[in-house]
Amino acid sequence: MVSKRRISGLEKEIMQGTLPGARRRERPRTAWMDNIKTWTGLSVEESVRMTEDRDKWRKYVHGLAIEDG
Repeated sequence: MVSKRRISGLEKEIMQGTLPGARRRERPRTAWMDNIKTWTGLSVEESVRMTEDRDKWRKYVHGLAIEDG
């Protein structure tokens, strides 16, 4: 059984890949969560839900790595 918990401000910043401060003018950066969505094919909500069960997440990510070769 996986229990729900609140995500702290710091955890949220880390998961979303956001940092305080001004950005330089250039091509928009790819957010860390955008990479996770691209690599896994899952939505942010599905990824977060799956990471709550570490064994399930590891098996899923391991399967992606094997597919990618």
